[in-house]
Formats: sequence, C-alpha cells, structure tokens
Amino acid sequence: MTQPRNSVSAFDCDMLRNAFIKSVIQGKVPEDKWRALAADLISDFTDNDDIDPELLEWIMRN
Repeated sequence: MTQPRNSVSAFDCDMLRNAFIKSVIQGKVPEDKWRALAADLISDFTDNDDIDPELLEWIMRN
C-alpha cells in the first residue's frame, strides 16, 4: 500500500493543471463541471480527499 502524498511540488501543480486543461478541452467539459474535475484530479494524484482550496482554484483559473 502506498503512502498518501502530503505535499504537492510546483512540478506536480503544473502537471495537474496541464492534465486539467487537456481534459477540459478534449472532453468538452462545461465550466460548471470544472471544479469537480479538478478536485478529482487532485484527489486521485494525492490519494487524499482533503483538497487544498488554493490549489483547486489555481488549477481552474482561466
């Protein structure tokens, strides 16, 4: 069993943001679904449901 990630590096943040943008574009995800998509990406990556709201906002910013 892997340990949950307690911190997200700057590189990780960029990777998550790029994955989010690619998912939105390719999946034609409407803006009202962006928060859930970003939260799922962060949660899956960190293996933790406790999501930093600032990270969430940064990933979703236009």
